[in-house]
Amino acid sequence: MTDPNIPVTEDELHAYVDNELPAERRGDVEAWLAAHPDEAARVQSWRAMADALHARYDSVLDEAVPKRLELERLERQPRRWIYGAVAATLAAFVAGGGIGWVARGMAVAPSTFQSFTLDALDAHRLYVVEVRHPVEVPGNERAHLQAWLTKRCGWDVRAPELTGLKLIGGRLLPGPGGPASFLMYESASGERYTIYTAKAKTEATQMRYAVHGNDGALFWADRGVAYVVSGGTDRSRLTQVAQAVYDQMEKSGG
Repeated sequence: MTDPNIPVTEDELHAYVDNELPAERRGDVEAWLAAHPDEAARVQSWRAMADALHARYDSVLDEAVPKRLELERLERQPRRWIYGAVAATLAAFVAGGGIGWVARGMAVAPSTFQSFTLDALDAHRLYVVEVRHPVEVPGNERAHLQAWLTKRCGWDVRAPELTGLKLIGGRLLPGPGGPASFLMYESASGERYTIYTAKAKTEATQMRYAVHGNDGALFWADRGVAYVVSGGTDRSRLTQVAQAVYDQMEKSGG
């Protein structure tokens, strides 16, 4: 018999999505989801995001290994750099897992994902409605904005060029464990997206999707910095924006 009230952890939900949950526990989780429709909808959104990521990146598995990840090169690098590079590459290409899969040895605790995402969504909701004062430094001062946030945050903060979106500007915010950078973009139709970054204890994770009310967010970590791209609940469009941010951060090395 299964008990729909038995506690189910965040890790078990991700394992369920990835088909890695032990068979004896699967019935309990499914019964619990049936009794908690909001959580069932969240799990379904993870599956949809996993399908979208697989559809876009599974073809990468057939590509040649990048020069920077050849074994001969990796053997000459410090071990910490190796783990970060491999984890970041696996996270980007979604090689071998679903939305809940995290690079081996780089698993991020659910509390990290939740705390960063909640902070980012709170900031997003607070500032995107502002008309006169949405940011501290305007977008036409991009170079100053990047230099200021880089100095205050302690990592290389870049405001990416995003097709169809104009940089409104940015501001400095408190993060979970220190300063956080906050950048805001706007489309021609007035839709706003924000990029929240802060130091994270984990080196690299795969993108994870969250939705709260009318706002959606995509979280990932790379090289010890966590990123959260927030916008509307159109997951396809949000994924496009987040992927563009990731691609440019990867090229710039930070």
